[in-house]
Amino acid sequence: MSVALRNVQRAVPVRRASLRRAVCALRAALGASRFDVGLVCAGNALMQRLNGDYRHCPEPTDVLSFPLHQVAAGELPRPRCLDEYNLGDIFLGVEYIHQQCRETGEDFDDVLTMYQKEAQILEELNRLTGSRLRPLTANLF
Repeated sequence: MSVALRNVQRAVPVRRASLRRAVCALRAALGASRFDVGLVCAGNALMQRLNGDYRHCPEPTDVLSFPLHQVAAGELPRPRCLDEYNLGDIFLGVEYIHQQCRETGEDFDDVLTMYQKEAQILEELNRLTGSRLRPLTANLF
């Protein structure tokens, strides 16, 4: 199935191709490749409005998710028809994330594609277990 990616903000340039590859790799790793997912890159104003409307916290934030199905953590939905092969929508507050990256010195593109965090987690896991695991997104970016 597909990843529907929309960039509805203009404050921060977004590399949509690398972001789409990261989401596709994550879906594959979770065994969810047959499900659609919507990804919206949003600015602070939209994130603040959505956060206020749905979480009663009217401030911008980094991520909001709107799942189509209610399932336990780690479980995939069990669709009954083709229209239900959809995980829902994820809103990335890219303007907010970009501001955080400027404050912390992190690379915006790495943070946005989760590459840096994935690499850190695997590095620690490899250290603790003696494994040689590599990020799923290795060589994609």
